[in-house]
Amino acid sequence: MITGLMFRDSIISAANNISNSRQAVDALNVFPVPDGDTGTNMSMTITAAAKEMAALPDDCTIDEASSRCASALLRGARGNSGVILSLIFRGFSKGFKGLTEAGAKDIANAFKEGVDAAYKAVMKPTEGTILTVVREASEAAQEMAKIQDDPLEVAFAALQAAKEALAKTPELLPVLKKAGVVDAGGQGLILVFEGMESVWHNGVIVQPVDGSGVTPVSTPSKSTVANASDDIEFGYCSEFLIEKSNKSKEKDPLKLRAYLESIGDCVVVVDDSDIIKVHVHSNEPGNVIQAALKYGQLINIKIDNMRYQHANAEVGVKDGEEVITPTVQKPENEYGFVTVCAGEGLTELFGDIGADVVVSGGQTMNPSTDDILNAVMNTPAKTVFVLPNNKNIIMAAEQAVPLASDREVRVLHTKTVPQGISAMLSFDETVSADENQMNMMDAAEAVQTAQVTFAARDSEVDGKAVKQGEIMGLCNGKIKFIGNDITDIAFKSTDKIFKRNEHSLVTIIYGEGVSEEDAVRVEEKLSEKYGSDIEISVVNGGQPIYYFIISVE
Repeated sequence: MITGLMFRDSIISAANNISNSRQAVDALNVFPVPDGDTGTNMSMTITAAAKEMAALPDDCTIDEASSRCASALLRGARGNSGVILSLIFRGFSKGFKGLTEAGAKDIANAFKEGVDAAYKAVMKPTEGTILTVVREASEAAQEMAKIQDDPLEVAFAALQAAKEALAKTPELLPVLKKAGVVDAGGQGLILVFEGMESVWHNGVIVQPVDGSGVTPVSTPSKSTVANASDDIEFGYCSEFLIEKSNKSKEKDPLKLRAYLESIGDCVVVVDDSDIIKVHVHSNEPGNVIQAALKYGQLINIKIDNMRYQHANAEVGVKDGEEVITPTVQKPENEYGFVTVCAGEGLTELFGDIGADVVVSGGQTMNPSTDDILNAVMNTPAKTVFVLPNNKNIIMAAEQAVPLASDREVRVLHTKTVPQGISAMLSFDETVSADENQMNMMDAAEAVQTAQVTFAARDSEVDGKAVKQGEIMGLCNGKIKFIGNDITDIAFKSTDKIFKRNEHSLVTIIYGEGVSEEDAVRVEEKLSEKYGSDIEISVVNGGQPIYYFIISVE
């Protein structure tokens, strides 16, 4: 039988195993544009779960371990590959629900649930990817469970089938065959499964390889768990301000102090003019909030789980790493906006046009679902529009939707920064959320985007070799120009998508590695060709990776 302890340790082993090889998995990406890097995203995703596992005791059930694992993976998911990995394990947790330990049929059922969850979340499933690998693993598990009662044999059959499926991915995707590689996401999944198998079959947790940069996650000692659960009498630290109201039911702050002292300790209640400052440690944060609401509306609410922080500090957090509890803003406004971008200039620009919170991230820096959720909860709005501005962030953003229980979250499928800017500029507070969502996406899809970056690896595009370090011009995500002159590539890429009598506005956003003078040279070339038919703006975005991001409208 597979116990909760075995599952717990297997996730830690899996995280170490894929982290040891994450750069090799990254190298399997065939598209030369610098991207979110599959191996890194999957490694960071499952490492979030490994830290959660390290806080579980030895007597945990497989239900408890798989449920905690799925929750941590969901919140830690980065990039499309990380989200799919989290969905597979969410399915596993459904298969193990209510079980103390798992048998052969339970393992097979968990695989089936994992496949169902992953396929349902992908709008257009592509065979020859991680989806194929996990599906064929599941099918092998189903067949083995019919003739074998040993769950280890079922798991081993699934792993072998997964390896065979991975080897066949180049036959299903021509781009893989041409590059002579297997699917990166599928390879990452194999590494996860191999790390788990090391524990299930051999009782050995894979350890970090020297020089891999992996920080080991240790299993918990009994004293750690005891400290985390028993030594802290009151587990929640609540801090907030009460904005006093003449219509409040209660007026006397001393009465509030007396109540808080009856349910907790470290009580601070300071009556300061129109504000009451409150701090308390308790086991009933909901009761704290309800009592405070009798005095007025609450602002700057912050609730920390101190037991959770203590457990992380003991078993999963590196020296000097801070455990951050997100700020939660009361949803008071009708609408709010969360956007994702990288670069000081772009961050300022999105703030200027109405973004409440800007999440730092983008190409090669995919934020996690938790990063996006924290931004949503820090937005004081009943309806929050999230603009990922990158196709590899959309799935992670969508996973945050059901997690924000006290507000509605709408993810707009913006794939570039210019699409995000155009969408926000088209917002109209006088119309409904549905109408706004439709209008904003219409505006986003009307934008043409040119991007100039460098080749992160040797590759081949439309039969033409691309060498690492060469400059590439992308038109709406497709590589159209390759060369060595950044400004010339920027001009050609913009010229390719600009249509006279159809477009008139061009915004040149320049980033790291180029100067304003470089941007002006691009502007001059475009003005020389199109004259009065074109209106050009130049913005210092400060973005990494892309020398230029250019919008055409």
